[in-house]
Amino acid sequence: MRPCVARHLGPRRRSAARRCGGQPRWRILGSAWLLLLAIGLSPSAQAGALISIIIDDLGYAWTEGRAAIALPGAVACSFLPDAPRTRELAQIAHNAGKEVLVHLPLQPVAGPVHPLALAASQPAAQRHAQLERLLDAVPYAVGVNNHQGSSATASRSMMHWLMRELSLRRVGYFVDSMTSAQSIAYPMARAYGIAATRRRVFLDHERGFAAVRVQFQRLIAMAQKRGAALAIGHPHPETLAVLAEQLPHLAELGIELVPPSEFIARSESGVPLHPVHLRLSPSLDAPPPAPPRQIPPLPAAAAAGTQSRSPLSAR
Repeated sequence: MRPCVARHLGPRRRSAARRCGGQPRWRILGSAWLLLLAIGLSPSAQAGALISIIIDDLGYAWTEGRAAIALPGAVACSFLPDAPRTRELAQIAHNAGKEVLVHLPLQPVAGPVHPLALAASQPAAQRHAQLERLLDAVPYAVGVNNHQGSSATASRSMMHWLMRELSLRRVGYFVDSMTSAQSIAYPMARAYGIAATRRRVFLDHERGFAAVRVQFQRLIAMAQKRGAALAIGHPHPETLAVLAEQLPHLAELGIELVPPSEFIARSESGVPLHPVHLRLSPSLDAPPPAPPRQIPPLPAAAAAGTQSRSPLSAR
């Protein structure tokens, strides 16, 4: 043990330091705490219930977009790529310290379809180019969540394609909006190594102040029961008003509001890998083995000559 350490420790602490390889115990524990903090597992950060909130469909209405960005706390902002105000509002959201997402249009089962929705029926080259365009249209985006997509998110082939493409582009995380109970987007994202989570509460599936308050209380109750819950809302006046009213009181309830990236890091346990069934293309199948080569028999005269020779004469 170094003399400078031993000189300032009493006999009991000196012996403890020797057992810790010459380092005082507080320094060992402090280093362990810093390691936990570095990997997002700070002990003090794990105690309270977590919520995360995403406001979808931003980029069209200027006033509502500014109001969503101005909400207190780490409310994330998800922008439709083709909306006329997306770039300007995403810049403002980024400057305000909000996390920015791409609200990625995907094919629904029925109803009005977004004109840029990605669909399994598209030619591969067109779909690839369209995805590039959609992702590039939202500056400062660190994550993706789906807009519509009840058909696409339930399609195994479509989710294989999408998550492979997002993983190749190093997208920070994916939030499954759960527009369909049959969605496999969340497990498929994890299978491709993408940090992911899923929506638990829609704040304004039914509009109106009372309805939004009920859903917000449902979010709080779910977080207190499960430890964490994520909600999605829209820039409706009543949704923004209820959030502006309720968010300042979260600390009184023992609730912590965090951005989606931190929510995933602290609430999604385990290595983000799930089994994936892989299937080789038929073009990669190995050709069948060739039949054994038939050796033609020797002529009768040659065979007789071979049999008449002794082993010694053959040397």
